[in-house]
Order: sequence, then structure tokens, then C-alpha cells
Amino acid sequence: MATEKKLQPIIVKRIKKGGHAVHGGAWKIAYADFMTAMMAFFLLMWLLGSTAQGQLQGIADYFNSPMKVALAGGDGSGNSNSVLPGGGNDLTKANGQVKRADAENKDKSDQAKSKAQQQAQQDAQRIKSLRAKIDAIITQNPRLNEYKSQIRIDVTPDGLQIQIVDDQNRPMFDSGSALVKPYMRDILQAIGASLSDVESRISLAGHTDAVPYGAGQRGYSNWELSADRANASRRELVAAGMPDSKLARVVGLANSDLLQPDEPRAPGNRRITITVLTREAEERLLSKSALILPAAPSPNEKQENPPAGSAKP
Repeated sequence: MATEKKLQPIIVKRIKKGGHAVHGGAWKIAYADFMTAMMAFFLLMWLLGSTAQGQLQGIADYFNSPMKVALAGGDGSGNSNSVLPGGGNDLTKANGQVKRADAENKDKSDQAKSKAQQQAQQDAQRIKSLRAKIDAIITQNPRLNEYKSQIRIDVTPDGLQIQIVDDQNRPMFDSGSALVKPYMRDILQAIGASLSDVESRISLAGHTDAVPYGAGQRGYSNWELSADRANASRRELVAAGMPDSKLARVVGLANSDLLQPDEPRAPGNRRITITVLTREAEERLLSKSALILPAAPSPNEKQENPPAGSAKP
């Protein structure tokens, strides 16, 4: 009888599947933080790429010592409401931004400065041309060339200064009066003709020496004499073609502005000064209350003759 095979037990393995564990939302927070950090990083790169070197230095200074500026005070990036020096939102500005009023004032100041410089250049060119014109007139005229030593032409801060100076042996006026000598009339008429088309205003001043006026009409002194001589010269200049409207002032300075201070009684102190003003000098003079003396009587009137008993040169 065949041996019966031993039966093996059948083992059935049953695997019980359970549900997934419940996951939280922490990963979403981490992902959001990561995206925020990336956005901040790219913004930082953009800002650094579009910021000027001066602004970068200001940012560096702020992070180097923000507390020092905050506690101790003073100028610095940490002392401002804006991280960028100068403040403002326009990152294309190399030195930051300023208040609109300050910017407008600066623009006006720059425009005024540029206009003043341009005006000064025009004045310098005009004065240079006028000086050459007067020099040519004096040189080409034999009669005027004879008196060249008594005509001084200089460029001053106020403009072109033309001085007709007295000489001991060749005075410009009769002694103690405003009666113009013939040669002086020739000089004044030549200068007046050269100033016929002048664009600038003109200042005219009369000067005397320090010799006191002799006993004569009561109250008449070097002040009146210098003013009368200035007005007599004005009439000759206007008669020769100089526009009377171009005169800014006519003054008598007596002996208050001596040409030779060391020799107050020297003949050279007696002179007539004609100044073609620059625009700056014109504005400065007209902004003040300039003394405009009345015109002296005409040469035909007796008042121009020296008062009786006068010995004034």
C-alpha cells in the first residue's frame, strides 16, 4: 500500500491595508516663504543694477553704522527717512532727489548765472569794439591826436572809462567856470559822435582839484563847479550825436575822487569822466537813488561865467 503523502497545511496570508496618514499644510508655508525670498532676491538684484554708485555707498554706510547715526545724530543715510541719500523714488538720479521748490530755485539760480555770464561776454565784446573805434578816431584825426596825452581810455569793472584830463598849459574850461575851451569842444564832439549808436547807458562825472573856490557868489563851490562842467560836457556830447536818453546819471564830484591823491592840487585832478556802463553796473547804479543834477545854463547865459572875485582854475 502506497505511503500516503503528508498533507502540508495551507497558510493564507491576509494583508490588511490601512488608510494614508493625514498630512498637514506646513509645506505650503515653506513654499510661500521660499517664493517670497526669491522675489525679494530678484528685486534686490534689480535695485542694485539700477542704482548709482553714490547711492550704493549711502546704503553701505547705513548698514555699517545705522545705530550710530540714529543715536549720535548728524548727516548720514541712517538719519533720513529714505535709505537712499537724497531720498525720492527716481533711481535714475545719481545724487538722489530734492524738494521740488529747491530744484526750481536751483534751476532759476543756474539760469540767472548763465544769463549773467552771457551778458558779461557781450559787454566785454561791445566795450572792446568801442575802445578800438575811439582809438581810431583819435589817431586818424590830427587835431585830436595832438591832445592824445590828455585823453585816457581804460576798461574798468563798470565799463569803458574815458577821461579828459586838464593840463597846466592847456585847461579844458575857462578859469573857475564851465565855459568849454575850443579844443575841449572838439574832443567832446568826436567822442559824442562815436557814441551815437551806443547800446549801453552812460555815466558822466565832473571833477575838480582840492583848491578851494575863491570868494565869489555865496554858496558856489567846487561841487557846483564840477556839476556845471559835467552838464556843459553833456550838452556838447548830445550836440555831437550821443542820445540824451542813454545818460544814466550826470554828477559833480568836486575833489572827492582825486586822480592824483598825493597831489590834491595837481591839474590832472580836474577832469571829465565818461563811462560807458556794463549791464551789471547799469542795473547796480539804477537800483540806487542816483543823484541827477539839473542842467547848467546854456553857454550864452551869464551864469556860466565865473562869479566875481573868483580865482578858481
